[in-house]
Amino acid sequence: MTEDVRYLVLGLLTAALSATLGWFLRTQLWKRRLRRKQAFFGLPANSESLLVVNREGSGPELTVTRPDVCSLLELAAPIKDCGAHSQVVAHDAVQQGFGERTEFCVGNPAVHRRMAAHMHSLLPGVRVNTDPEPGPDRGAFQIGGERYRMEGGRTEYAILARLTAGQAPEARPVFLFCGQRAITNQAATRYLARHHERLARKHGNNTFALLLKVVNSQAYGPDVVELVADVTRAAQEPIPAPAPARTSHRAK
Repeated sequence: MTEDVRYLVLGLLTAALSATLGWFLRTQLWKRRLRRKQAFFGLPANSESLLVVNREGSGPELTVTRPDVCSLLELAAPIKDCGAHSQVVAHDAVQQGFGERTEFCVGNPAVHRRMAAHMHSLLPGVRVNTDPEPGPDRGAFQIGGERYRMEGGRTEYAILARLTAGQAPEARPVFLFCGQRAITNQAATRYLARHHERLARKHGNNTFALLLKVVNSQAYGPDVVELVADVTRAAQEPIPAPAPARTSHRAK
């Protein structure tokens, strides 16, 4: 074997070894990211999840509204990436606790029974004005002592929450996407789909509740979303009762 051939063989072996090592490292990195994603969403491979949505109309068949379909499409990608399966169910057809299967709950408690139950049990510090009459507080969020009014099409809010209710680490989480309008529900699901890695790094697999602001949805749809605040603590504590009015006592 001539020296040139020897160098050629060594070069080929080095290139093959480098390619194999690079492939191995990329595979390990991909597996690590996948495990983190599965842990954050509570979706091991081949696991089941629930997508809980409003029912359009009052018929026996489940018909999903167009805005909710858009929200479900936002969630489809991470569920598929985790190698999990999903089942779409109506908000008034779920009669079970939580922790066995990951649940994605999309809607407003005014018309979404399951969402109302979760918020009452797990987020007692959040109140949603469900008064159908027009007024400045219609649809407003109250979180602790703060109130967030919506200005339709310009400034609207949504709550994105991952809840485990202090259960065992292997318990599956409940994700809530509660917006003041249907388009803000979709904005919250899109925010989770886009930023789940950052959220997992910051919060791990713990409970959190975030207040999001959807900016100018009439022009930008669900794309422009700002994080207003992490409201986990305020959302989990009951809203304080208003202070009693002071009475004045005048000397007679």
